[in-house]
Amino acid sequence: APREVARLLVMGPNTERQYRQALEAEGLLHGDPTTLPSLEVLKTAVEKRCPAALPPQQVSSLEPLRSWIEECLGKRMMPRAIFDRLRLEHPEFKGSYSAVKRMCKALRRARGVRPEDVAIPVETSAGEVAQVDFGYVGKLLDPEARTLRKAWCFVMVLGFSRHMVVRLVFDQRIETWLALHVEAFAELGGVPRTVVPDNLKAAVIRAAFCIDDQSELNRSYREFARYYNFKIDPTPSYDPGKKGKVEAGVKYVKGNFFVGRQEADVDDVRRDLRRWVS
Repeated sequence: APREVARLLVMGPNTERQYRQALEAEGLLHGDPTTLPSLEVLKTAVEKRCPAALPPQQVSSLEPLRSWIEECLGKRMMPRAIFDRLRLEHPEFKGSYSAVKRMCKALRRARGVRPEDVAIPVETSAGEVAQVDFGYVGKLLDPEARTLRKAWCFVMVLGFSRHMVVRLVFDQRIETWLALHVEAFAELGGVPRTVVPDNLKAAVIRAAFCIDDQSELNRSYREFARYYNFKIDPTPSYDPGKKGKVEAGVKYVKGNFFVGRQEADVDDVRRDLRRWVS
């Protein structure tokens, strides 16, 4: 019986039926049992009538963008940054973040292992610490001055949630620095207990280069902190890792949003920046 044959051959009944039908169609199923065809003849007959099903081709929907994604990885953009850029610059893109991660993983595997950043998280309580810094982002077109000007991104990162406030400016004057803090506090809906700035002149007039040295804070910034009731804790020159979260934030903003935007109109960039941060 067919089921007994399938059992003896350790195969499913459907497979046994397909093989049996293939051999019968080739005229090999009936005849003198003492003159059985060779195994190769039987195998060829089965392969002819029952060709092996080809595995489905796992072609990523991002395959047309492979070179572009590989270029982004070369600029040290992370999958999330690449995904965000795709959504901003390619309205027709309907892929998922998971698809982007899979593509990035495959490209990294093909590229080989490289030494990458090793991060040791420093945890803080909610509302305890915010880190602030400027990052140079290249020259952008100032429509009022009708010329290209050097531009910086101001980044404030909350230590607990990593939530970022990002603004784009053409200078690092103390007036700009303080106004950016006011905007950031308004957006956050509160003031952190401690703000950790870099040793830029708008915040620190004289940096502490030794453990025993004292940093000298900008007077306007000191009065500003007293008014808003927060403590200023400048980054020691010998320990830049103290503001590692905002360093990473500035790097992320520059490597994600600002790549390829040099010489663009600052109004357009600011509009896209608001969309990107939100």
